[in-house]
Amino acid sequence: MTLGETKAMQPQDTTCLKAVVTELQPLLLPARFEKAQQPCPGAVQLGFRTLSQRLWLELRWQADAARFHCLPAPARLGEGSTMAQQLQHGLSGLALVSLQQPPWERVVQLGFAERPGGSLKRQVVIELMGRHSNLFLLDEQDQVIAIGRQVQAHQSRLRPIGTGDSYSPPPPLQGAIPSLNESFEQWRQRLSLRPETLAKAMLQSYRGLGPALRDQLLQAAGLSNSDLVNELGESQWLELHQAWCHWLRDLDQGQLGFTPWGEGYRCWGSNQQTDQQANNQAEPRLNYALAAFYAAGEKRRQWQLTKQKLSHQLGQLLGREQRELQQQEELLSRCAGESLLQKQADLLLCRPDVASTGHQQLLLADPAGGASLAVELNPQLSLVFQAQKFYKKARKLRRSVAAIEPRLSYHRRRLELLENSLLQLELANPNDLELLEALQTDLSPFQATGSQTKRLQRHQEGEPQPMALISPGGLRLLVGRNHRQNDWISFRQARRGDLWFHAQEQPGSHVVLKGSEQLASEADLQAAANLAAHFSRSRGNARVPVVMVPVEQLQRIPGMEAGLVRHGGGEIIWAEPDRALALLPSLRQ
Repeated sequence: MTLGETKAMQPQDTTCLKAVVTELQPLLLPARFEKAQQPCPGAVQLGFRTLSQRLWLELRWQADAARFHCLPAPARLGEGSTMAQQLQHGLSGLALVSLQQPPWERVVQLGFAERPGGSLKRQVVIELMGRHSNLFLLDEQDQVIAIGRQVQAHQSRLRPIGTGDSYSPPPPLQGAIPSLNESFEQWRQRLSLRPETLAKAMLQSYRGLGPALRDQLLQAAGLSNSDLVNELGESQWLELHQAWCHWLRDLDQGQLGFTPWGEGYRCWGSNQQTDQQANNQAEPRLNYALAAFYAAGEKRRQWQLTKQKLSHQLGQLLGREQRELQQQEELLSRCAGESLLQKQADLLLCRPDVASTGHQQLLLADPAGGASLAVELNPQLSLVFQAQKFYKKARKLRRSVAAIEPRLSYHRRRLELLENSLLQLELANPNDLELLEALQTDLSPFQATGSQTKRLQRHQEGEPQPMALISPGGLRLLVGRNHRQNDWISFRQARRGDLWFHAQEQPGSHVVLKGSEQLASEADLQAAANLAAHFSRSRGNARVPVVMVPVEQLQRIPGMEAGLVRHGGGEIIWAEPDRALALLPSLRQ
């Protein structure tokens, strides 16, 4: 998967919805409504109190991750949103008395009444239909009180709907209803009506099948999506029908449970217990497993989006710094004639034998034996005056060089910081969302100027959490993965006796070996050097030179962002980046 591509999470199909509803009905009915909140624009969370516990439901109509399930108690957020307030007001004082899924539809209906057995006063309907997913709050006459998103006539010709309209269910799905009563020959004939792939025929011939369920059935029969219906053998048809009947029996008998499947999940064929005791378990295990699956998917999706955004920002900042550096280098190259002007002025004043005016050019010999210089002159001006002009221009160029060189150094160091951030971004894995957030914080000073930069640095809250590992000799090894962590371990956490490691002249992490705690062995030093090489731009090389410096010799660079140091001396250790992998399982975050 390339950067920027966000893999969609497996959507809930009718089988998964039935598993969710079947598990929740004995646990949740009846339940008193307590709380509504909206954690994001495309989702609401409803809290309920039963006689034995409190349960939360998540109803999400976001197109790429529409879902309905129970989840552990969430954080409190989004209580003041308009949708949350409408649900809180509309459902206040009511009890959840019904939880239904229309047959073979990706729709769940939650009915609310004043007491169990009473007439319904409100309904909440969640429709999980991809980009057409939506949420509705209905009154007793099925009028829409609140809606997740308004659907205008130009958005849907068949079913425009908005607040105040009468609710009508979505159009029924096309295709036959799967049934165990259908014979093998009828089932086979229906799938064989058109000569196309079996995968396409299954989705077009029967309702209630999604791409994930179809792939699970095909895999159970040892078939692939590219197999054609007119090329299947008798044994292949029988194996597919056997899997088909297995799915329908599980669905009919309620033998449904969450099982990981590839990068997704399956809710049938898991051999779950289905007796009354299993249905009345204390916790909605299938729902919680589903919630964990989607939470991990949301974290992965957020990681991908954050990484894409960071990559774009870093590209822009690196381009800007490189342009600034190029401009300063061009200015410096224009000032390179300072010594030549000084020499020309000196040679002009050393020629008393030449007339003071009237020369357009003079070939001046170097008394020290150097090469002769041809000097362009103004014939109307004296040689002394022109020599003074050369001196003046040379002094001006010297002042310019003195002003440009600090700016060159400044932009080179900023480039070093940005290149280190880019390196850490490339090394980040999907479990490093916190690292991406720290890298995002690192970019703030580069996007601000002047007093804003100092203010941002003062208000960076929280203690950095560098990577903590254990050396072969039992010493702590601290690895900085962003600017603040590098500064933190090199200055704030460093003690006399600690050793600092960094790949020589390469962007990379600061590594500090806590030699202040006990005497470090050669194996400890080599391990620290290997880590510094592994977390550097040279990690692809077999051997990398790494600088080892006592932390007492480190100095911050005045006027620069955190994470840059300078030092005198140091010792070179040749490191092997691949050998650092042996230390990484001992990660202590």
